[in-house]
Amino acid sequence: MPELPDVTVYVEHLERRLVGRTLERLRVASPNLLRTFDPPAEAVHGREVRSVRRLAKRIVFALDGDLFVALHLMISGRLHWKDAGAKLARRVGLAAFDFPHGTLTLTEASTHQRAALHVLAGERALARLDAGGVDPLEVRDEAIAAALARENHTLKRSLTDPRLFSGIGNAYSDEILHAARLSPLRLTSKLTDAELGRLRVAMREVLVAWTDRLRAEAGEKFPEKVTAFRSGMAVHGRYGKPCPVCGTPVQRIVYAGNETNYCPTCQTGGRLLADRALSRLLREDWPRTLEEMEERKEGT
Repeated sequence: MPELPDVTVYVEHLERRLVGRTLERLRVASPNLLRTFDPPAEAVHGREVRSVRRLAKRIVFALDGDLFVALHLMISGRLHWKDAGAKLARRVGLAAFDFPHGTLTLTEASTHQRAALHVLAGERALARLDAGGVDPLEVRDEAIAAALARENHTLKRSLTDPRLFSGIGNAYSDEILHAARLSPLRLTSKLTDAELGRLRVAMREVLVAWTDRLRAEAGEKFPEKVTAFRSGMAVHGRYGKPCPVCGTPVQRIVYAGNETNYCPTCQTGGRLLADRALSRLLREDWPRTLEEMEERKEGT
């Protein structure tokens, strides 16, 4: 799922291409995409784009007449800049935004269409889409600490909760926790002042560094290689590969279709966290440390 760095770079490129331009037509090919009916989608035709901005993981087009188009890419939604009047790709093409100088298309390479498009009238209607999470790049340390203290959950859950933090998902939460040297299962109520300080620094450094990196990779071209799995990541999507800091094989927790990656040496003091997809079957046979896991491998 595109997160804060990816969406930020999308927004920057869309600003350069679209602000001051007229949206001639919005073509919606999938009935599951459009989540609103009043105002109708046709209301945006012929409207000038006043601004493009990020709202958590959404991309928001502000049009004249106080209209807004809010787009959530979800897991597999991607944007593409094409020649004017470009046709939508079969099966994966969901929508097209036609401008005089080009067409912005939305695709979703998944059988489960989850991307969402809202056409809204007024800032108040747009605000209802905001889950309320703080933007870690725009708020003071106290606001980050307050968000973490609101509820007692694991750090992984808290960082990815849009009611607490804006724009952080599965990928960058893994990277942030690795940089902060904290277990994804550490409870927020148990954080020491030193751990909280490391987490605040890691949140900002990871998000800024990856935004800068993606910005540089795209250059002047519209970003096409948007993915949650990047070769430069420390732990996310790197199960079994060496941690770039200590060389320990990266481990994972799998639960309800989601995967959390972490380094046992850097983050959990060498302890393996129970993989819920297997621990119910293995129970007491689940290895507790990397050493124990290696011993069992040698014994098989």
